[in-house]
Amino acid sequence: MKTPVATLVSTALLLAAGHACAADPARDRQSILAMRGDYTVDFAFDETVLLQPGYERQAAMRSGGDETVIVVEDTPGRIVLQHILVDAKSGHVTKHWRQDWIYEAPTRFEFSADQTWNVRTIPADATRGAWTQCVYEVSDAPRYCGTGRWDYTNGVATWTSDLSWRPLPRREYTKRSDYNALSVVNRHTLTPNGWTHEQFNTKVLRKPDGTQVELAREFGFNDYIKTTEVDFKPARDYWQATAGYWAKVRAHWDGFLSRAPGVRLKTKVDGMAMIIPLFTQAGDVQEGKPVADAAIAKVFADWVEPAPVESPAAATKVR
Repeated sequence: MKTPVATLVSTALLLAAGHACAADPARDRQSILAMRGDYTVDFAFDETVLLQPGYERQAAMRSGGDETVIVVEDTPGRIVLQHILVDAKSGHVTKHWRQDWIYEAPTRFEFSADQTWNVRTIPADATRGAWTQCVYEVSDAPRYCGTGRWDYTNGVATWTSDLSWRPLPRREYTKRSDYNALSVVNRHTLTPNGWTHEQFNTKVLRKPDGTQVELAREFGFNDYIKTTEVDFKPARDYWQATAGYWAKVRAHWDGFLSRAPGVRLKTKVDGMAMIIPLFTQAGDVQEGKPVADAAIAKVFADWVEPAPVESPAAATKVR
C-alpha cells in the first residue's frame, strides 16, 4: 500500500533523530514503567489540514476520565500495561485499552483490511535498539502497533513511532463512512505531572485497487495527569479478581497474533459480539463464579479466524 508522502517524510526525520541516540534498554524500561499510576485524563482531537475539495472540518472532540495504569508483565524485553477506567462518583470500573512494549521485536501486527490484522516482519534496521508498542481494544483484540526509539535529548524522555495503520477509533466509526483507516505516528512523552500521548493522524480511504484518498489530517492529544483525588481501589480490586481470566483471553489472542498470517474478526466493527460475552465472563469471575476454559474458547471460535495468507512480497516486512 502507498504511504502518505507528507507523513512519511516527517516520520523519516523523526526516525533519523532516533538513530542518533545510543540504545539504552534499561533506561527505556524505566521510562515505560513510569507510565503506571493513577491519572485524570483529558482527550482532545482536532482536524487540522483539509486535503480534499469540499471537505468540511469536523467538530473538535473533547472528553476525559479517571484511569489507572497497572503493570501486568515486567521482563527485560517485554512490559505490559493495562488501563482501567473508574467513575469517580459511582466507583464503576471499565477495563480499558492495553499497551504492550517489546524490545527489538522481530514482528508486529498491522491493520491491513476491514477487521483484519496481518503479522509482518519488522526490518532489522528499524527494530534494532527500538521498542515496538502494540495497542489493544478493551476485549484485548488488536488495534495497532508502532516501532520507535526512546530519545532523551535535553533530559526529556520521548518515544516516537514509525508510520503505521490503525482502524477508525470509537469516536468516529459510528459516525463516519467516508474513510476506513488512519495512518498514524504516535509520540509518548514523560512530563513532571505524568505523561502525554500525541497522535499525528491522516484519515485515509483505502480502495480495493490499492489507491488511497487522504481526506484530512488530525492532531490528537491525550494528557495523563497524576492524581490523588480519585479512589482507584475498585479498579485494583477488579484486576486482582480477574487478572487470571484476562491472561487466558490474551493467550487466545496470542495464538493468532504471535505469528503470520494474523487474525480476522467476524464481528461488526464495534466488536460488541466479543466484548459483551468476555466482559460478562469476567464479571462472573469477579463474583467468584467459575468460567470454564471452553466458554472462553467458544467466544473465539464464534468470532475469530486466521487472517487470509498474504502474498510473499506483502508478508516479508512492515510497510
